[in-house]
Parts: sequence; C-alpha cells; structure tokens
Amino acid sequence: MASTPFHIRPAEERDIDIILQLIKDLATYEKEPESAKATPELLRENIFDKKYAHTLLAFTGSPSSPGEPMGMALYFFNFSTWTGKPGIYLEDLFVKPEYRGSGVGKALFGELGLIAEEKKCARIDWVVLTWNQPSIDFYEKKLGAKAMKEWMGMRLEGQGIEKLKSLAIKRQ
Repeated sequence: MASTPFHIRPAEERDIDIILQLIKDLATYEKEPESAKATPELLRENIFDKKYAHTLLAFTGSPSSPGEPMGMALYFFNFSTWTGKPGIYLEDLFVKPEYRGSGVGKALFGELGLIAEEKKCARIDWVVLTWNQPSIDFYEKKLGAKAMKEWMGMRLEGQGIEKLKSLAIKRQ
C-alpha cells in the first residue's frame, strides 16, 4: 500500500459526527451495527462535558490541511490496585479498511504509549473479538501484546445494573 500522509490529534467537540460515524463503522465491521446506540448528545455529554473518555483521531493530510478521517482510539483511565498506578483501557481502536496497513493503527497505539508514559500508567488493556485474527496477529506480533487467557470478561447491562440496587446497603 502506498504511504498516505496522516496525522493524529485529540478529538474536539466539533468532531462528534466523525466519532459517531467511526463507531458505526466499527459496529458494522464487528457484525453488530444494531448495537451502536451512541448519539451525538451522549458523546457530547460523556466525552466532552463529563470527560469519562478520550478520543484520538487520525486524519489524512497534515494538521494545517486535514483531510478524511482514517481511524480512532477511544480510551479511558482505570486504576490497578496491584500496581497502585493508573492504566489506560482502550475501549475501541478502529481504522477504516482502506487505510489498514498504512501505519495508522501502530501510530494510534504509539500515541497511547506517550499518554501512558505522561500519566505514569502501569499498563494498557483492551479486548479483541476471538474471531478477529488479523487484529490478534497485529497485537501479538507487531505490538508484543500478550493474551490474558486466564481472565474472562464479565458485564452487567440494563436490568443487571438495576438488580444491583437490591444488594446495596440502605442509606440513611
């Protein structure tokens, strides 16, 4: 693939529609387009107002003359009780198919590495779908990531979260 000049920058509120489209593109790639429930309002509130998450965006061209969006890394900070340090949880990394192999994914990870160093993070965690062998190969062979096979992801949504309230100690 011919090298396409690109740059990466933190997302700004004016990028909400771009972020939303990349989320929809990712959901389609992961064969679950109906699962993408994000809206511009939710992204504005939770990324830019409340700052629950952060987004890096890759664009063709240069910062002074940006072109098309190429991909994104959406992440947030967590904390490790074992290391006593913060970490980064990479919620989603997506590169548009036409830009894969151009170094965008590596560069997004590189930016995360710089952020992790700046914030003194002990680690960067993420998950990958078991059927996504090209990504698994990239993570293991190019990045040196290690699969955490002894761990199983767990999740509560909607009614599961609602049920948790019954376990809470009554507040006075």
